[in-house]
Amino acid sequence: MIVTTPELDAATGHVADMYAGDLREDGIVYAHTRAMAVNPEAHQAFETLIRAIVPSIGLRNYELATLGAAHAIGSQHCMLAHGRRSLRAGLFDEDQLAALAQDDPGSALDETDRAVFEYAQKVSTDASAMTDADTLRLRDLGFTDRQIVDLTLAAAARNYFSRALQALAVPVDDVPGLTPTLAAALRDAGPHRSSAHDVSRG
Repeated sequence: MIVTTPELDAATGHVADMYAGDLREDGIVYAHTRAMAVNPEAHQAFETLIRAIVPSIGLRNYELATLGAAHAIGSQHCMLAHGRRSLRAGLFDEDQLAALAQDDPGSALDETDRAVFEYAQKVSTDASAMTDADTLRLRDLGFTDRQIVDLTLAAAARNYFSRALQALAVPVDDVPGLTPTLAAALRDAGPHRSSAHDVSRG
């Protein structure tokens, strides 16, 4: 990543809040946080969008949609971050996350969970080919119109965030709190990008 990011000791306002959140949680400031801190107003707007989405669908469905989208586009940043977040929140265990990473949700999740994950994948890979049949699957499983829209927004929002990080070649940091086996599975999930987007450990 060649973009110059705000220095930690000079951070103020929302940038300082972003950095403090990482430091409080993990003791480091992640490269993806530094990248998004270049435009803190955009990051703040993204957070506002997410806060408007989650209440109707719940955190579990939000994370499923997020992981489905991240998996579809091969976002190591978001697979690691949201895999760990889901694990810490007790939403999924390691076996379930590994199954998601390996694109085998049928072995660990129920029909509703699978539908959300697969819907987000399709939003992220072939949205122009989607029809009413895709949303009807969600409706038949009990999702309301508002929830269907918010699941769609959750997947689309993840595409926005993840693709920006990929386009900027932001290094993928190690995420504490994951076993080596699960971390490797999350890193390897989905299509692989070119070497410009490979993991940086330096």
